[in-house]
Amino acid sequence: MQREQSIDILKNYDGFWDVIVIGGGATGLGAAVEAASRGYKTVLLEQHDFSKGTSSRSTKLVHGGVRYLQQGNVSLVLEALRERGLLVQNAPHLVRHQPFIVPSYDWWEGPFYGIGLKLYDMLAGKLGLAPSKWLSKEETKKRLPTVEPGGLIGGVIYYDGQFDDSRLAINLAQTLVDLNGTPANYVRVTGLQKAGHVVNGVIARDMETGDEMKVFGRVVINATGAFVDGVLKMDDPTAEALISPSQGVHIVLDKEFLPGDTAIMVPHTDDGRVLFAVPWRDKVVVGTTDTPVDQVSLEPRPLQEEIDFILTHAARYLTKDPVPSDALSVFAGLRPLVKAGGGKNTAALSRDHLIMISKSGLVTITGGKWTTYRKMGQDVIDQAAIVAGLEERPCKSEEMRIHGWLKNYDLHDPLHYYGSDALGIHKLQRENIKLARPLHGHLPYTGAEVIWAVREEMARTVEDVLSRRLRALLLDARASIEMAPLVAKLMAAEMKMNKKWQKEQVRAYTSLAQEYLLS
Repeated sequence: MQREQSIDILKNYDGFWDVIVIGGGATGLGAAVEAASRGYKTVLLEQHDFSKGTSSRSTKLVHGGVRYLQQGNVSLVLEALRERGLLVQNAPHLVRHQPFIVPSYDWWEGPFYGIGLKLYDMLAGKLGLAPSKWLSKEETKKRLPTVEPGGLIGGVIYYDGQFDDSRLAINLAQTLVDLNGTPANYVRVTGLQKAGHVVNGVIARDMETGDEMKVFGRVVINATGAFVDGVLKMDDPTAEALISPSQGVHIVLDKEFLPGDTAIMVPHTDDGRVLFAVPWRDKVVVGTTDTPVDQVSLEPRPLQEEIDFILTHAARYLTKDPVPSDALSVFAGLRPLVKAGGGKNTAALSRDHLIMISKSGLVTITGGKWTTYRKMGQDVIDQAAIVAGLEERPCKSEEMRIHGWLKNYDLHDPLHYYGSDALGIHKLQRENIKLARPLHGHLPYTGAEVIWAVREEMARTVEDVLSRRLRALLLDARASIEMAPLVAKLMAAEMKMNKKWQKEQVRAYTSLAQEYLLS
């Protein structure tokens, strides 16, 4: 997957694409892969890097949504549990079973949550993972050695899915290429083209060269997440806002706060949200918040009250109380929640996805979550094909293997997240022993992964590599800053860039990464 090839195709293609997708996050990638898998000529345009926004900043869970069950939204839970099962089958190198324990400190919690989680198991049906069950106090402490013991009665264990969000995004972009589709990052849509009052393409700018391109298509899909309202206004300046953005913040801690492989789920926090503490890549991700925000940004910043909220709740359930200096990284993402009655309580707003067709034929999809990305893609392409008058073709994505698919792998191999592509990285390491060396003592990444990210995964900047191809920025922001000069040097040699480019990349990355530190 090379960007130069995608740009070449974009510039030289003088016909109509069947489907133009704007947005390279979970929703846009799902839609583009769905379209290409049906044989429609598909292009995807992303203004920054794939999954730059919300789609690389999730809680790293593929889940049915225990909270939605509490709210009585059984249909959403059913859909999500089914999609969870399909994703485990279609991307086993990235999605795995994750045990969770709901610790009980009141006599009623065990039976109450136990019954709810049995219903959760039942709704999953044949695509379920493992059954939930009640654990004694001793069993709970054995699996969660750092859980707060005072007043602990026991716990309920259940199973959900865990994944690596931005790695899945990259694999989906590669899947799109495998299906003869064309993904392009750093191509910003600046306007819509119309024939009369009907949208028939986009005006796009190559953000690296400044070149402007006109791209024609039979249907345009607005799948830009938190930015959907901006594209709607390109179509109709008087369009009402469709989403009410909500911010979710996560704090990453050292493994000592939650050793072992079992996560903690707190079903009811002070603001009514579910809070998770989840082992991930030898660290612990704790979150999340649900804070209404007025502005959308590619780099949302956590608020002090959100940080305090997470640290306070984590301290209630862990023997060692985390303080700001313990945070290895803090990251925030925006949820594009569908507006409902002007209410400010974003926890109550819809997590379902919404598809809207404008008078001009612009198709917009928003809402939803990573777990249901495939179903969202299926639904929006069903509608887009009708709008475009495309030949009706069946969905094939339910059983379609995602790029990198590999079922049997060594979980202790740091490269297992690459699936079948790990062979290519091992080959680079054998050919040049220097590329097998760790880039930093605190993280498992090697120079070969940097080269691979540039050659095969469209990484264009140090941020692309350290944030989304590797996950260094989220796992240990300070270590990632220390890695940046070496990463820039490796990238510059591969991309034929000069020392000025290296210095600018390191400066820009350092400035960004410092915002992920609390102290």
